[in-house]
Amino acid sequence: MSRLFEVLERLAATVESRKGGDPGASYTAKLLNDPALAAKKLGEEAVETVIAAVAQGPEALAAESADLLYHWLALMAAAGVSLDAVAEKLEAREGTSGHAEKAARGG
Repeated sequence: MSRLFEVLERLAATVESRKGGDPGASYTAKLLNDPALAAKKLGEEAVETVIAAVAQGPEALAAESADLLYHWLALMAAAGVSLDAVAEKLEAREGTSGHAEKAARGG
């Protein structure tokens, strides 16, 4: 198993532990307290990740990807969406062609 999954598991636990924390003292608590802000920050990080991918090279892409994953975890926690719920959606798509899966969703 990739080290990434181990790190993400620890990070997700840290994010969860910040629920109910002081938004003035913790950036994570601030995001958890405001799902719209968490979504906005995730969008910003997504754009920065794309820019890094096309114009800045592997090191920048890795750094921006780390920021993206952190903000994604914060948004999921802020919105009350469990990582297991996301896993269920991914599992349901296993073995299905990407084109077929997208067509089934009407996209």
